[in-house]
Amino acid sequence: MNTDTLNSLAKAYAAHSGLTLATVSTYAANDGKFFRRLDEGAGCTLKTAERVVEWFSENWPADLEWPADIPRPRKKKDAA
Repeated sequence: MNTDTLNSLAKAYAAHSGLTLATVSTYAANDGKFFRRLDEGAGCTLKTAERVVEWFSENWPADLEWPADIPRPRKKKDAA
């Protein structure tokens, strides 16, 4: 996983949903500038990257195919 992976997910999600990248950034990372900073060369912790990818996996539109070149996290089992 790298910043290109995160940006790829964000841009696909934004384009499909009609949301701005800043809005997707707020939803996925709780930071409206997160993806812009990644695009400018900044990094993030592995923990943050995993949390963001999990957010995308849980909120990915049913009518949008998950990118084949990006491994999708397994769904978490609901706590009983």
